[in-house]
Amino acid sequence: MTANSKFTIHNSKFRFAGSGNVYLLIFNFAVIVSACAVPTIPARIIYENPTDFVRLEPDPYAFHEIAQTLHSHPADIDVEEMARLLKGFSVQDHRTAMQRWVQGEAPLEPVFREDEIAWLAPRLSQALAVAHSDERVTFYISYPQTSIKREITSGGLYVQNGRLHFILGNFRIVYGIPAYGMVYDRRYPVAPTASKGFDVFFNPANAVEKHNVTWWEFLSGRKKDEVVIDLQKLPAVKAVGPAGA
Repeated sequence: MTANSKFTIHNSKFRFAGSGNVYLLIFNFAVIVSACAVPTIPARIIYENPTDFVRLEPDPYAFHEIAQTLHSHPADIDVEEMARLLKGFSVQDHRTAMQRWVQGEAPLEPVFREDEIAWLAPRLSQALAVAHSDERVTFYISYPQTSIKREITSGGLYVQNGRLHFILGNFRIVYGIPAYGMVYDRRYPVAPTASKGFDVFFNPANAVEKHNVTWWEFLSGRKKDEVVIDLQKLPAVKAVGPAGA
């Protein structure tokens, strides 16, 4: 068969009388595939490798039309201060009243290991320093277990009016990587991949501010799942506001 030969698919309603039609078919296929593809989430990468990342993403709760939903970004929290903050977070397995009566309270466990804090602190500090008022910082740490499973810890944070808002989406959960389709854990680091079975705490506890549901959250049904830290109650942490302010 020569390079100029015509292509015919038998037993089909499709017939190609030349290379032009082949290109047309390829183009149409590409259009269909792109239309079915999952849209990308716009993000600014601070650091990324095959297992971990820190990036800036649009905050779906922040709107330029509603000033009180915007964040105090860029924000200045230096690396040492960020490390102290990360060390303050811990988790506790959630137990029902009956479980607590039988087993007692579950022990507290640090959210981040020492090496994770050393890796995260400078990158989170860097991200906040360049964040826009409608962005939040997201982080993702994973440890491959097998070719189809990995342990993940992920979440996000932002600063608003002198308060650090911290969201822990996943805590050392083993995620099964799907054979096909969307890989949710890397795509949505703030969203839990399974029902949360833990509660998040911060030490010192007197710096934790009870988050009151705002009128916007009430009307929109967007109640946030986060821990709010009043940075003014932490002597070691400087007053935080727009960087350079």
